Amino acid sequence: MSTDQTKISLKEKIGYALGDGAANIAWRGVATFLFIFYTDVFGLSPVTVGVLFLVARFSDGISDVLMGIIGDRTKSKYGKFRPWILWTAIPLGIILSLLFTSPELSDSGKIAYAYVTYIVFTLIYTANNIPYGALMAVMTGDDKERTSIGSFRMAGAFAGGMLVQGALLFLVAYFGNVDPKIKVDKLDENQYEVAVTATKDVEHVNVKTENGIALFSWQEAPSGTGENTPTNNKSFTMEEGGEYTFLLSGEKDITPDSIVLIDQQSGYSTSMYIMAALLALLMMITFYSTRERVLPPKNQKADLKQDFKDLVKNKPWLVLLGIGLLFNIYNSIKQGIVVIYFTHYLNDQLLSASYLIALSLASILGAFLTASLSKKLGKRNLFIYALLFSGLVNALLVFCTPENIAGIFSLGIISELAAAMFPTLFFVMLGDAADFSEWKNGRRATGLIYSAGSFATKFGGGIAGAVIGLVLGAFSYDGQDSSSIQGAFPGMVMLMSWVPAIVTVVAAGLMFLYPLTAKKMDEITIDLNQRRALEDAS
Repeated sequence: MSTDQTKISLKEKIGYALGDGAANIAWRGVATFLFIFYTDVFGLSPVTVGVLFLVARFSDGISDVLMGIIGDRTKSKYGKFRPWILWTAIPLGIILSLLFTSPELSDSGKIAYAYVTYIVFTLIYTANNIPYGALMAVMTGDDKERTSIGSFRMAGAFAGGMLVQGALLFLVAYFGNVDPKIKVDKLDENQYEVAVTATKDVEHVNVKTENGIALFSWQEAPSGTGENTPTNNKSFTMEEGGEYTFLLSGEKDITPDSIVLIDQQSGYSTSMYIMAALLALLMMITFYSTRERVLPPKNQKADLKQDFKDLVKNKPWLVLLGIGLLFNIYNSIKQGIVVIYFTHYLNDQLLSASYLIALSLASILGAFLTASLSKKLGKRNLFIYALLFSGLVNALLVFCTPENIAGIFSLGIISELAAAMFPTLFFVMLGDAADFSEWKNGRRATGLIYSAGSFATKFGGGIAGAVIGLVLGAFSYDGQDSSSIQGAFPGMVMLMSWVPAIVTVVAAGLMFLYPLTAKKMDEITIDLNQRRALEDAS
């Protein structure tokens, strides 16, 4: 490949970025909302969900490596990696929809359904995301141009995350809106009686006030709704014609219009179906707008045994495997606890949408800053600084009370600005590791190397889910029992602040072992371009 082919047009960079926007509709949608959907809507315990997230990851190591091998050996007129983006676009949208569907099943049936759909989701995501990641490494042989593509990619990823995280809860409120008959009687200056008469059967309805301030207690609690401790919302099952009466306190000027009832099951399902359709469309745009340019050396023969020998001796890849696992644990704990933290600790679920949008905007800025900062500091040094800074700032959230909304937003945004650099640098550096292998061994197995990215993302998310489940379980959290939620507040604060921050310190220490400095990558890039030019001329 000649060096004048390495510059990528703005149109192609944007087209490539849309693919990670689509992937993050799935991945961030699952990371942010599936835990609370499983516990508060589907009715699984937090420990069950945590174990599910962890167990499902054990198959990922094998499936990721297999997908890398398959991608490297795929032969089509579209290339090695691009066709997989097309082939998996619709299946990924379908399985995402099934994750947020609530069939009527027994408790054991629900667990089986969750395991099957979640594991299938991870497999299809693997078949899509490993080829997608590897595609960046074969779009150009210029490592600095790859950094630019990586910045666009992560901007697209964060935009997709912002879309699903910012819009989903509003869509849930819209599509899950329940319109029963509501009667409000003022008992005294500080207390109201609210009677709700159901006009249809609704499972898992959630009632609260628009402001989320008033405390609800049952006048006569239906069986199975737990202790009657006053809380900011109540979840229960409505039967058509049934009347449900609450006593409200702590908020003034309550009218029927002040009361909000959301059918969470219907709201989540319909909203995610829309997101899944958009995902498939964006994937197809990525397929049609990108091209593969970097090919393996002409004399390279398929040799799986040699590919693995090269891989285990690739020190940059081994370091990145550990780094990817750690920073994904960090990011996934932060993402996975946000909705629970805002819903229960801050008593304002929709405010979490604004918070997630703010974090996504900070992430886009952080992704675009990465290219220029890495030129000045080097990718390795920038990674270390970003890890330590983000973790330290995030740990300060432990000092924020529910009233300190400005502080929570400020610390979260500042921390996320640095955290956005982790995946941007990581996927670019996997391309550097592929170049290093070709430079050292005369062989290239791009898909196999990029399997580290998918494995680290998914297994890190699984560990994070297990950590969230175990911590909340230790505080007896039950998403369908309002009285148990308040006792789990300390666990929510821990997970939102210093627990994930510990991981960044370990990751920063590991990054010191990464051997590809900026000077070394310049030498490798120049040497490889000369080799490819000679191959083209021969």
